[in-house]
Amino acid sequence: MDTKELNTSDYLKGIVSSLPEMPGIYQYLDAESTIIYVGKAKNLKKRVYSYFSKEHLPGKTKVLVSKIKDIRYIVVNSEEDALLLENNLIKKHRPRYNVMLKDDKTYPSICVAKESFSRIFKTRKILKNGSTYFGPYSHVRALNELLDLIRKLYPIRTCSLNLTKENIQAGKFNVCLQYHIKNCAGPCVGLQSLEDYQNNIEQVKELLKGNTQKIIRELYKEMETLASEMKFEEAQKIKEKYTLLENFRSKSEVVNPSLHNIDVFSIEIDGDKSAFINYLHITNGAINQAYTFEYKKKLEETEEELLQLGIAEMRERYNSKSNEIIVPFPIEIELNNVTITVPQRGDKKKLLDLSRLNVLQYKADRMKQAEKLNPEQRSIRLMKEIQQELHLSRMPLQIECFDNSNIQGSDAVAGCVVFKKLKPSKQDYRKYIIKTVEGPDDYASMKEVVYRRYKRAVDEESPLPDLIITDGGKGQMEVVRQVIEDELHLNIPIAGLAKDRRHRTSELLYGFPPQVIGLKQGTPLFKLMEQIQDEVHRFAITFHRDKRSKRQVASALDEIKGIGSKTKALLLRQFKSVKRIKEATLEELTAVVGPAKAQLIRTELGKK
Repeated sequence: MDTKELNTSDYLKGIVSSLPEMPGIYQYLDAESTIIYVGKAKNLKKRVYSYFSKEHLPGKTKVLVSKIKDIRYIVVNSEEDALLLENNLIKKHRPRYNVMLKDDKTYPSICVAKESFSRIFKTRKILKNGSTYFGPYSHVRALNELLDLIRKLYPIRTCSLNLTKENIQAGKFNVCLQYHIKNCAGPCVGLQSLEDYQNNIEQVKELLKGNTQKIIRELYKEMETLASEMKFEEAQKIKEKYTLLENFRSKSEVVNPSLHNIDVFSIEIDGDKSAFINYLHITNGAINQAYTFEYKKKLEETEEELLQLGIAEMRERYNSKSNEIIVPFPIEIELNNVTITVPQRGDKKKLLDLSRLNVLQYKADRMKQAEKLNPEQRSIRLMKEIQQELHLSRMPLQIECFDNSNIQGSDAVAGCVVFKKLKPSKQDYRKYIIKTVEGPDDYASMKEVVYRRYKRAVDEESPLPDLIITDGGKGQMEVVRQVIEDELHLNIPIAGLAKDRRHRTSELLYGFPPQVIGLKQGTPLFKLMEQIQDEVHRFAITFHRDKRSKRQVASALDEIKGIGSKTKALLLRQFKSVKRIKEATLEELTAVVGPAKAQLIRTELGKK
């Protein structure tokens, strides 16, 4: 270690030793004084000390520590303040080693404009001009349906006229088509008072907050009052609004309406790359906000750390004041006047399950999008899944699978199919005629073929597979192991694919003694194994049929004296099979081989 590094180390140790044992934020800076990492801590001294008190394993954390040249910190009053400050600083400085919010979509919000006669419209721009915003809405269709409901319930203007009191009194405006079709009450010409209009706007705000029950109660009271006063036409109009709101509420309500002002979070990790977090805000038993987003992982962040960041981000973004947060597992986070709940059953568990369903769907959609842009990504993901399930030392870039085919030992053959990066490599497929085995002995046949395949590969120094799969169970796996390990002294992982009584792919076996690897039907991994098994079976049985057919054709024509190989080839080229040669007329045969041979063939095949 040179003098400069030693001085840096002493300098950092000096900062760490003087850190307060209080909640706060710490920032790591590199040689250019650029912030490369921001973190939060309940106890600044203990947290920062943990980075420098042990030797880190090779990886991103070790690289981060090697680049730290200075440390700054900010002391705060509570862990909640630390969480919020951390989130803001990460978004502001975008440090290289912090998780990054992958928020590549600007979702629309609903704006209630700050005007004398407020307009209500969809927007993707949030302006700090005193207007009120609801959202953002990740499902644009739901937003449009909500706006449509508002327009059916309340005559809100859609024009952009400057409706000041002076302009209206001066008679600057005329009513438009929206007035004539009863979508607007004509405030531009003084037909609707500002007080009445703003009363509608306040009800719209309650609706956008999710407080539909409050509006429904008010509408019901108004309807009863009008009915008691014999104003049945006005009461009917209120009833139509009441029915619209009831229908909307019944569609949006997912649990007991007593569950009010609750935030729900769930998280799904995608290896060491990403974390997906879903957020639901529940008002009166209905989902009022729903949003799923992705974090790009940079270090070895835990699920808990990522979920804490997600909670801070969503509560700030949606200005949530919920006094209860539902999460899938316990987290150490202290928020003022907020209860953290991990439900095991009941309506709250239903909300958590719904959130998880959303996050899993979002993850699946993102993976599909990524695979469309990079088709090879699907293969890599599946190879990693196989590697993980079978605990392989490397990804199975080349997989080879064997299958035997015979009928009571006759015309015994075998096939080997090769998949490279999970794609069939047909130029590498191989057919084998069983030479040393008499009778129907699948184990001995498998042993012969595997030995021939890999003895030749070793002799010719050809690439060996990363995984061998047998189309069979434990017995087939054992004979392959005997050849690979005991006879050829190779180290190649071996798996077996078993079928059920209906000859369908049933289970994947691995290890010695073999263990069943759970394969859920319909998953990409199950479909891949099914494809490999079907392909090797198709290849082997097609080869067997061809061999048997050629033998049968050859025996039928070879027994006719006077018919040589050239004549046989002419006949088969013209008629394709012995059956068609039998069915041919004497004239058709004469046209191909002449009258003498034609008569001979007709006579001999007729005897057979």
